[in-house]
Amino acid sequence: MAQDGYRRTSIAGRPMAPETLMLGFGFDPRLSEGAVKTPLFLTSTFVFQTAEEGRLAFDYMSGRAPAPEGADAGLIYSRFNNPNLQIVEERLAVLERADACATFASGMAAIFTAVLALVGPGDSVLRSRPLYGGTETLFDRLFSRLGIASVSFTDGLEGAAVRTAAEAALDKGRLAAIFVETPANPTNAVVDLDLVAQIAAEIGARQGHRPAILVDNTLLGPLYQSPLAHGADLVLYSLTKYVGGHSDLIGGAALGSTELVAKVRSLRGLLGNQADAHGAWMLTRSLETLRLRMDGSFAGAAEVAAWLVRQPQVERVAYLGGYAPSSPAARVIRRQCRAMGATFSFVVRGGRAAAYRVLDRLQVFKLAVSLGGTESLACHPRTTTHSGVGAAELEALGVEEGMIRLSVGLEAPRDLIADLGLAMAEI
Repeated sequence: MAQDGYRRTSIAGRPMAPETLMLGFGFDPRLSEGAVKTPLFLTSTFVFQTAEEGRLAFDYMSGRAPAPEGADAGLIYSRFNNPNLQIVEERLAVLERADACATFASGMAAIFTAVLALVGPGDSVLRSRPLYGGTETLFDRLFSRLGIASVSFTDGLEGAAVRTAAEAALDKGRLAAIFVETPANPTNAVVDLDLVAQIAAEIGARQGHRPAILVDNTLLGPLYQSPLAHGADLVLYSLTKYVGGHSDLIGGAALGSTELVAKVRSLRGLLGNQADAHGAWMLTRSLETLRLRMDGSFAGAAEVAAWLVRQPQVERVAYLGGYAPSSPAARVIRRQCRAMGATFSFVVRGGRAAAYRVLDRLQVFKLAVSLGGTESLACHPRTTTHSGVGAAELEALGVEEGMIRLSVGLEAPRDLIADLGLAMAEI
């Protein structure tokens, strides 16, 4: 990133904090009539000053020629780029400590495009489980139809288990990518990213191609987990969740090296599944309060989880901060996570019937899917977000009939605890 003007990242010889950069990085008010906030650029196409400028812009956009050092590639057409997309992508890249970012119309669009940019028919993918239910369906139904095989592992902390799955994936074709979601939705299962990077290097030495590591970082990132620092190549997001944070937009992102993001962005340009200008503008707004919102919800979640652990109606609580300190999961969490999150699950005694009774009696928590918003949400993963996965598989993955997933928002924790207490009083 350039270090002058509106892309400055340091002051008085030290780096500026992320929350400072989110208030101005990448936006020059002089280019927008002095507006202190980013305007919304509602245009499909952009004017070239000369025909030669148009030729160069297309060469830079397509990758046929690199843009000059410190210069923007230029604006062409909003399927390729737009000031609102560019600003939010540059700010997300700063938060992730990535070279580049591509934003999408949804998290699923980001995952689909990133995988297809790196994996082709006849290749295989090694993936962790559980994944978000939509991602599970994408691998099991669509990618398999496109000739992309996948093999999964459920213990992301045990090298032998991951290597065994990798061997099975290698038997199905060139292992082109490793796809990981950590912490996992809805169980908060953890994958050791350093272990995955080590195994990717071993596979690369064997097959002459190191598989790219893709990490869904939605539950903790970009502030409190940095997969790129642990060997990941692309970091993926549902920006709908914490980054958007207000349950009023849908979006996704892929971040990583300039080279890999260029491949992803090129396919995005063909598919036309980029974020729209209005969604990007709303994301820019949301980034200004990201740390405040995440810190507030994470603190509230810690209180709610601690209360749930003490309740006799609760069999177990799947919260990052609830692992035994000496456990392998806790050791990995200390190494790669900087917070415990605000999305977690708990299992009530009595199965689905008891879980439904609790959900139907909630008054402060809203009964809805999604997560990471300012309001607290609750759902039954087995019959909603993960309903497309087989019952036997869900049982093996720990997604039980009595499981309730919570996304703790910004309400007073005491009110959320009172709400849960009343809802569980008679089960």
